[in-house]
Amino acid sequence: MLRGLTGAGLGKLESNEQFIELAAKYGFEAVDIDALGLVESYSVAGARELLHKHGLVIGSIGLPVEWRGSEETFRADLPKLTQAAAAAAALGCTSCCTYVLPSTDLGAAHFMAVATRRLRTCAQILGAYGIRLGLEFVGPHHLRTHWKHPFIWTLDETLDWIDAIGESNVGLLFDAYHWYTNGLTVADIEKLRAEQIVHVHINDAPDVPVEEVLDNARLYPGEGVIDLAGFLQGLQRIGYKGAISQEILTATPPTESPESLVQRSKAGFDKVYAAAGI
Repeated sequence: MLRGLTGAGLGKLESNEQFIELAAKYGFEAVDIDALGLVESYSVAGARELLHKHGLVIGSIGLPVEWRGSEETFRADLPKLTQAAAAAAALGCTSCCTYVLPSTDLGAAHFMAVATRRLRTCAQILGAYGIRLGLEFVGPHHLRTHWKHPFIWTLDETLDWIDAIGESNVGLLFDAYHWYTNGLTVADIEKLRAEQIVHVHINDAPDVPVEEVLDNARLYPGEGVIDLAGFLQGLQRIGYKGAISQEILTATPPTESPESLVQRSKAGFDKVYAAAGI
């Protein structure tokens, strides 16, 4: 399982190049990054060389399509998805991810029908480039009632939705924070097959009642109460071999330098990987 970073939790990064250099300097093996932006800045050959020089792969790209809003916006975004997929494929990335909010102001049945069709379309476009689509269920309790109607927030619901979307390249973005806020266990991970997981996020939670855990109050791995050793062991036991990418969402931007935050991240990975015996 590759140690990975997203830009979330690393403060004000000056550039993609700084992000890549810091990730490599502190022993990370994957970065979640905008592949299209890299290609536009460096060309395909230049972006490949930049990644290769630092011994990194792209763990995942974000889905550049607003599938939760109007049909006009969704359709207007589709050409960018094709461009992003082509760039990602050219750089060897096979994962694209998006999150699913656990409530909505739209009627839930209508939203489910529309979102299923839209995500199926996205999956088909990505599939033409050999890329999988990962859906992230979001667990914090406060978001389940933030909008008018409850939607999807559990692992089983998300797996059912993936089946309904019906494309073989759709799976899970599995986040330790949402695993924890759903009250899931290592046994729940062990019920999955590795091929059902497209990508993984890792982070930690403060020592407060789980019902009070906020989505933007995340801690660095090893600094909180989530059983991250068990989380990693479960993923290892089912044979997951992809990236484990840190994602730290906070209410206010960190004040430390990006380098010190990457150092802090490395210390956290070292701690939880050692505890997991990996």
